[in-house]
Amino acid sequence: MNLASVLNFFQVKIAYAHCDIPCGIYDPHNAQLAAHTIIRMTQLLGEVKPVRQAQGKREDETKAEHDIARITHVKEEHASLLENELTTLQNDYFKEEHIKEYPSLPELFKNASRLGAKARQGIDTDSAQKLLLVVQDIAEIFFKTKGVIPVRVKSVYPTGGEIVTYK
Repeated sequence: MNLASVLNFFQVKIAYAHCDIPCGIYDPHNAQLAAHTIIRMTQLLGEVKPVRQAQGKREDETKAEHDIARITHVKEEHASLLENELTTLQNDYFKEEHIKEYPSLPELFKNASRLGAKARQGIDTDSAQKLLLVVQDIAEIFFKTKGVIPVRVKSVYPTGGEIVTYK
């Protein structure tokens, strides 16, 4: 008898959490980092040099296609990461008492989802910037629920902007 047969014999329920333990470790940092990365990838997509038709060089066209594919892939990865991080915060961390204290929270998550989809669908720096602002608003509420004072500090990323942390 193999392990699969044994497991099929017993009714096994699978538990899901961000680390499948529930460990109690939550932090909006990764969501903020992902939002900054989405902004940066959107900026880089806007900087890809178009192929000059007069030159007609196939290598320029191939390089542009390659750059667009790589940058888009990274943007998609970080959009998925941001979505997963926010889903974990929304479903595993924030409880009914948080929503009562911060009634804007459900709308913030809804806006983050909408803006994340919009940022994925195109090269829209404005949506990417708005996404970061919403993620930062969620981060501020998160830190308040932890009993610490949220602060916005200048990021060291090429996107400029800020990161929400606490003191």
